[in-house]
Amino acid sequence: MKIGLIVYSKTGNTYEVSQKLEKNLSEAGHSVNIERIEIDDENQRDLSKIRVKSPPGISKYEAIIFGAPVNAFSLCPEMTVYMSQLPTLKGKKIACFVTKGLPLAGTGGNQAISKMKNLCESKGGSVSGTGIVIWNKDRDKQITNMADEFNKLF
Repeated sequence: MKIGLIVYSKTGNTYEVSQKLEKNLSEAGHSVNIERIEIDDENQRDLSKIRVKSPPGISKYEAIIFGAPVNAFSLCPEMTVYMSQLPTLKGKKIACFVTKGLPLAGTGGNQAISKMKNLCESKGGSVSGTGIVIWNKDRDKQITNMADEFNKLF
């Protein structure tokens, strides 16, 4: 299956997760392409002023995995803006993941995933899998488990 792994990563942590997912999914026989979301001004927090440089297209993919960090207990504004501008997601297999630093419940992971799902649904898509990677010593195991689950979806 042709999978687009669309990620926003300011610090590189989310991108590192996407690279490991790409390796795992490719080894399972999928054609995977990582596309990074780039922003004009990385310090801009106002959603109405965030501008995505050359937004990654999705039409060439059968499946999409969206990945982003948690920011201020929710989905990062950069991914929110990108996903809000997407055309229809109807007919695409979709999964989403977020990365976060705090291991405690209530620190934004579930809220960010919920926002991603809502954005996908607003574009006619249906999310069939999600994952949260906590940036701690067990992250490699978390990534492997998430990749295994995503492989079952595609």
